Amino acid sequence: MRAISKDSAGFLTIGEHEAGQRLDNYLIKTLKGVPKSHIHRIIRAGEVRLDKRRCKPDTRIEAGQILRIPPVRTAEKQRPSEKNPPPAREFDIIYEDDALLVINKPAGVAVHGGSGISFGVIEQLRQARPQAKYLELVHRLDKDTSGLLMIAKKRSALVKLHEAIRNDRPKKTYLALGVGKLPNDRFHVKLPLFKYTGAQGEKMVRVAENGQSAHTIFRVLNRFSDGILHQVGLSALTYVEATLKTGRTHQIRVHLQAQGCPIAGDERYGDYQANRRLQKLGLKRMFLHATELHLNHPLTDEKLVLHAPLPQDLQQFLLMLEHQKPASQAV
Repeated sequence: MRAISKDSAGFLTIGEHEAGQRLDNYLIKTLKGVPKSHIHRIIRAGEVRLDKRRCKPDTRIEAGQILRIPPVRTAEKQRPSEKNPPPAREFDIIYEDDALLVINKPAGVAVHGGSGISFGVIEQLRQARPQAKYLELVHRLDKDTSGLLMIAKKRSALVKLHEAIRNDRPKKTYLALGVGKLPNDRFHVKLPLFKYTGAQGEKMVRVAENGQSAHTIFRVLNRFSDGILHQVGLSALTYVEATLKTGRTHQIRVHLQAQGCPIAGDERYGDYQANRRLQKLGLKRMFLHATELHLNHPLTDEKLVLHAPLPQDLQQFLLMLEHQKPASQAV
């Protein structure tokens, strides 16, 4: 990554390997130590220019574009030195060819470094595959969400996949456990979502009329009540399949929260007391898993249907609910 002067405007030419990224994400990686809120502010104020034009935080940068960055104050701390590189790590591979890699990301691992996280999936993969000429994230999963994650191995594949995502074409299905009772077995939620920065600088989303359109289809797979739930002060849990018709930040989490049924273990949008009670039953993470992906291959147009089974810890928690025994007593 090229350094930017702290006290004078900088001009960068976007390289081939950098193309396809959102402008704000690129600047977050380039301007180490500058808060995301400040980056958004200078973009919206027109101080950041692409080919001398105003741009937006979600603008996709292209190879060869000239980026002007205004004078900013960056933290002195630089990225990890080569003496302390991210640990090399391979992940459970669901699909791979010369253009596309799809892994089953475990919960608790960020997809990339930043915002206090030294490294994530992509940095570990690059370290594990030093011969790879190109590895770029196609999309994101929250740190505490497990499941299918796409990585492009060619820029041409990344461009095609981003185009498909912008058109809401890949079909993504998740499994989630909600705290509460949902009245219908199958229903649509169409509530616009607005992104903002929380009090601690964290990324947040809420339902708002001026937000982006968002559409999720929910199907109830199982319902749990009585017995052991009542013993820990919970009334009901609902196991659902969620299919995204749009792909907004925190979409499933906020749409379920809006139904009065937040995701079990969700520390940002969930029920604090309920999460503490669920921990007593053995749930140690957010119950959200990207389980199925339908897409056309970005280069061959072949139809792909990819599956990532529910992780063992979540499977065991469901079995415990079905048999009404806390995890500590399970045989």
